[in-house]
Amino acid sequence: MRTRSFSNLPVVSPSNPSTSNPKRRNRRHSKQPFILEESPVDTMADQCTMAELLRAPTEGYAEAIVVPSILADQFELKHSLINIMTTDQFFGFEMDNPHDHIRWFNKITSTIKYKDVPNFAIKLMLFLFSLARTARRCLKKEPLRSIHTWEDLVSKFINEFFPPSRTTNLCNEISNFQQRFDESLYEAWDRYKDLRRACPHHGFTELHYLDTFYNALNPANQDSLNATAGVNLLERRTQDVLTIIENKSKVRNSRNKSVVSHVKSCDANSNSSSEITKLTHAVNQQ
Repeated sequence: MRTRSFSNLPVVSPSNPSTSNPKRRNRRHSKQPFILEESPVDTMADQCTMAELLRAPTEGYAEAIVVPSILADQFELKHSLINIMTTDQFFGFEMDNPHDHIRWFNKITSTIKYKDVPNFAIKLMLFLFSLARTARRCLKKEPLRSIHTWEDLVSKFINEFFPPSRTTNLCNEISNFQQRFDESLYEAWDRYKDLRRACPHHGFTELHYLDTFYNALNPANQDSLNATAGVNLLERRTQDVLTIIENKSKVRNSRNKSVVSHVKSCDANSNSSSEITKLTHAVNQQ
């Protein structure tokens, strides 16, 4: 009689796999909630009296401007240098131009040379001395330790005292420029250049800049410039136009100064003659 082999019997998988795997079963039953026990910690406030806690803090005096470490062995800002910074301070008034102040500050600090001391570090140290109290207060409102380079400082300074609305107004003044009734060519050109210098980021090309000025002049000055150019001024190259305007305005200005000087001289002589006449009359009556 043939006996059935166990190897030929079908293998039946258990319906519950967890019961056949003791490791998984033990792992599932071994999970326990983890409780973090906090140990009491004494804080600084717990160790201080109320009077000590209510006192004003004596730390946290960091400023917005971060001055880099100076590696030079002997370095000291002289009092005379600081005094120079305070002679022409920027107040931040409406008519004050921050671009002019930056130009002046760059000109002064460009002459300061210290061995192993970068120039931008000197600028960062000196700039606050060049500001009056109101302007200095505005700059100190910047986030602590937020200014690390000279470029950062200039950007924040210009944005604070030269807002976009001011740029728009000055650009409109340049575009709508007109020579005044009693204004000479020199005076008109000088006023026009002041507007451009007050707003160096105006974005106008040299072509637009010169064309606007030429068309803003009265017919007499336009004819004078055309005569100097030999043709219509706008038919010359841009650089030639600029040179002609500069030279023509200087000639007119020197003539005006001569006339004014002559008039003042005549007035002075007239006054002297009058004084002599009065003195002679007084002597004759004695």
